Amino acid sequence: MSRSNYIFTSESVSEGHPDKVADRISDTVVDAFLAVEPEARVACETLVTTNRIVLAGEVRAGRPGGSKAENKALTRDIVKSLEPKVRQAIKDIGYEQKGFHWAKAKYACYLHPQSAHIAQGVDANDKKDEGAGDQGIMFGYACDETPALMPATLQYSHDILRRMAELRHSGEVPVLEPDAKSQVTLRYEDGRPVEVLQIVVSTQHKKRIGLHSATPKRIEGVIRPYIEALFPHGLLTKKTKWHINPTGRFEIGGPDGDAGLTGRKIIVDTYGGAAPHGGGAFSGKDPTKVDRSAAYACRYLARNVVAAGLARKCTIQISYAIGVAEPLSFYVDLHETGEIDPAKLELALPEMIGGATPRAIREHLGLNRPIYARTAAYGHFGRQPDNEGGFSWERDTLVEQLKSLA
Repeated sequence: MSRSNYIFTSESVSEGHPDKVADRISDTVVDAFLAVEPEARVACETLVTTNRIVLAGEVRAGRPGGSKAENKALTRDIVKSLEPKVRQAIKDIGYEQKGFHWAKAKYACYLHPQSAHIAQGVDANDKKDEGAGDQGIMFGYACDETPALMPATLQYSHDILRRMAELRHSGEVPVLEPDAKSQVTLRYEDGRPVEVLQIVVSTQHKKRIGLHSATPKRIEGVIRPYIEALFPHGLLTKKTKWHINPTGRFEIGGPDGDAGLTGRKIIVDTYGGAAPHGGGAFSGKDPTKVDRSAAYACRYLARNVVAAGLARKCTIQISYAIGVAEPLSFYVDLHETGEIDPAKLELALPEMIGGATPRAIREHLGLNRPIYARTAAYGHFGRQPDNEGGFSWERDTLVEQLKSLA
């Protein structure tokens, strides 16, 4: 039996966190390639540290079957165009600091052509469909704790930092700087969040608030009213404990304070620890990489199961072998909250997205588009779908089919 009364915590990090800066750059590279060639292959890793940006990884801009000379020239041209795009991404985040400045940081790019041996396993030909870009297991999850069908602890952690970023960008709270982290602890009764026990916010800041030194107490006085407004009535109580910049001053932050790398915030990116994770990061990868596309598909299916009222919680696992199109396994767990046999869903859900092959997932969700830089901060799930195709995996387009199935 699963527990119904418990305490749970999730964390989030801001767009200015060093690892998120790296994720944003890597996904900017993905978008740059997909904007030119929807069939491009990208596996980009980024390192950011004090006034330095380093890109590495494998790329291919040409279509499978295109001439080597044409593909090589196109890839080279896109790589040459990356530096201003990368610097603009850092500028958009807001880094103009002595230790990390969008215009002054040294830039180095070590992207090189994709391995021919990997490509031959992934590319489709007259004998086989497009295969998975790697082996692995991917998970998707949804629950009815919030309107976004996300775990409440993570949703509120994201909301805090997104709101603080809005206040910083607008100039309404100019003391804030880009680097920040949040953490929310909730008490659950009967599986429902009933009380906020702890809130942690650590935010980089300027030295002064007006004429006064920017002490943790003064920072709390500035941001706490905005944070309180984010929570549903009754969740915050007099017993809620607040920890604002608990280590004291936080002026040196971002890549100057700590190096950042692509793919180090996979729990922040997904479900805040409320669901399993297969271990693969998302950012910097084109949608032939099932670490990304199949995880999106699993979330899409789990979300639709919950949105259809078939369960209060749903976890889906899928697995692949490199170069093989068909998934090796498909598993559904409704956490004892289901109104339908999970085995029935295990047969039906893959067919609703064309068999859950990498190609079928990409086509069903429209993933071969430059839609990824926007996913790099505040989570890949629980977001609002946009008109350009971003967050297509958050659409409830299977609800009627699933209701009929039940």
